[in-house]
Amino acid sequence: MKIITAKEFKQEVLNGGKVAVDFYSSDCPPCEALAPKFENLSELYGDEIKFLKIFRQDNRELAESLDVNGSPTVIFYDNGELVGDKLSGGIKRSDLIRNLDALIPAEKATEIKSKIKPTISEYDTLILGGGPGGLTAGLYLCQARVNAVLVDTMLPGGQMSSTHKISNYPGFIEPQPGFMLAHYMSEQTKICGAKYKVAVDVTKVDLKNKTIIIDEFETIKAKKVILATGASPRYLNVPGEKELKGNGISYCATCDAKYFHDKEVIVIGGGNTAIEEADFISKFASKITIIHQFDKLQANKEAQEKAFANPKINFVFETEPRGFEKNGNRVKVATENLKTGDKTTFEADGAFVFVGMKPNTDLFANDIETDEWGYVKTNEDMLTNVDGVYCVGDLRSKKYRQITTAVSDGTIAAISVTKELDS
Repeated sequence: MKIITAKEFKQEVLNGGKVAVDFYSSDCPPCEALAPKFENLSELYGDEIKFLKIFRQDNRELAESLDVNGSPTVIFYDNGELVGDKLSGGIKRSDLIRNLDALIPAEKATEIKSKIKPTISEYDTLILGGGPGGLTAGLYLCQARVNAVLVDTMLPGGQMSSTHKISNYPGFIEPQPGFMLAHYMSEQTKICGAKYKVAVDVTKVDLKNKTIIIDEFETIKAKKVILATGASPRYLNVPGEKELKGNGISYCATCDAKYFHDKEVIVIGGGNTAIEEADFISKFASKITIIHQFDKLQANKEAQEKAFANPKINFVFETEPRGFEKNGNRVKVATENLKTGDKTTFEADGAFVFVGMKPNTDLFANDIETDEWGYVKTNEDMLTNVDGVYCVGDLRSKKYRQITTAVSDGTIAAISVTKELDS
């Protein structure tokens, strides 16, 4: 593996045969997460493919000419031709391998992968999930000198990372961008000494034996497990939603609101998230129509007052979506009034769906006791029905789900685990 500059790009990349190029930056957690994967794969594929790294901050003109606007970004070349996927952000090992395999003959790819040797790592505690609950648990455990590893299929931060402003987290006078609060928490836990394995594929979870497999080759064993996988946006499950996800329908205002400057937007939902995110979207959009199934909003009073006072926001109550379809570059939402049965179609440049969350238990749902909504049951120490397995954050069955309650859960679980290990 070699670090090059823009001056060497033509010779090393365009004339370099089969090449994988990593554009990285300093003070970049996703870059830190990618680095060991990129280096490890360079050792495996290095005889067939050239692995190069370019410091994006010192080579901005080159990066911009290649439409590389974030770090890390990995691109692939075959004899000077750009091929494969442009990978960025929390890059998974499996996505790198898929693109590397596409550069070489299938039999050679098979031969290389046969050289990958399974590994086993052992820790006192495994934290599965890197939201505020998992990060807090990691912080308390490492301060107690407990050998802990935090594993996440994404980058640390959870839903917090994609929340545009957080105004109710203690200790900050001004509202904090979610990604920055996530960064502060993550760095604090990392500096303390917790091990991170993030942006990985979790291929198997065995709670009874407290073992997981990541990236299909590394087995992680622990004496205790803390589940902190959180929750994900709930879908409406109406016709057209799946097909238009990411192509007219979004579930993240922080990610996509900026694309609707001076455009019309539909927001589905009436809870805190829907109303607060609608207010954020109004910074960009010219008109917002909120469609809600009840006759009044469920959001907190402050958010409601702000929304009702916003001239860009209109409300349609007692109405549910029945389907989505594309009309050119716009989205049509077929709806039904729950009181009258009247059918109406609304059209806008895009739609945002905020109708609640679902617990992320797919990897272990059959191994643990949950409530009627699928959230994991625990006692006051955060212990589940499985011996040595704890649960924190939005994944846990409880009345209120906030960053502060997740942090509290993580604190309790870590102290409980520490005492169990000491005894």
